[in-house]
Amino acid sequence: MKILAVGDLIGNSGIQELKKQIKQIEQKEQIDFTIVNGENVAEGMGITTKNFNDILALNIDVITMGNHTWGKKDIFQFIDHPKLIRPANYPKGVVGKGFGIYECQSRKIAVINLIGRVDINVLSENPFITVKEIIEEIEDKVDMIFVDFHAEATAEKIAMGYYLDGKVTAVFGTHTHVQTADEKILPEGTGYITDIGMTGPKNSVIGMDISASLKRFETTLPERYKIANRRMYF
Repeated sequence: MKILAVGDLIGNSGIQELKKQIKQIEQKEQIDFTIVNGENVAEGMGITTKNFNDILALNIDVITMGNHTWGKKDIFQFIDHPKLIRPANYPKGVVGKGFGIYECQSRKIAVINLIGRVDINVLSENPFITVKEIIEEIEDKVDMIFVDFHAEATAEKIAMGYYLDGKVTAVFGTHTHVQTADEKILPEGTGYITDIGMTGPKNSVIGMDISASLKRFETTLPERYKIANRRMYF
């Protein structure tokens, strides 16, 4: 069985690039199950109803979120959709779910979404303890477990990889929008990569317009981010 994980979609252009390439990739690579991170799809912050429906129309199996989960109020209309999961370590009682169990080719696949706590400015529960509790709950009910760890710090992501080594099928990082070159199989058999990158404009600052980003760094003054209008990559 082949699983495809797609890094952060950046804006509507990210959806269009996904729409343009996903079928070809799934056919060429014989993909059975696809996970897409959608927390940046609404012009870099959150997800709207239209965005959500556009992604669903591509037969994506799971949409994961991150620190911009609540960026657009639309999400409260579809937060309980079975294909949408938000970080599991948001405080207890928060709407939505942090993991889902899906059936594919007579196998049960669990997908867990987590958010980091280092330099991410979101008040959340401990992702290590949260994921441990989830795995203890579901490990006898599923055949495979995939974890999207939406985190800033590489050390936190790497630590999570080793923490879950042998307990899950794979851990992949999202959020930093830059694909890392450390993909590997950990000692106990878990697949790992610190960040799978983004689906967004190549000539940009992590998907954002270059001039706006430079102005922020040069002057330290507020400058509204906007999606770069440049060549896409997937």
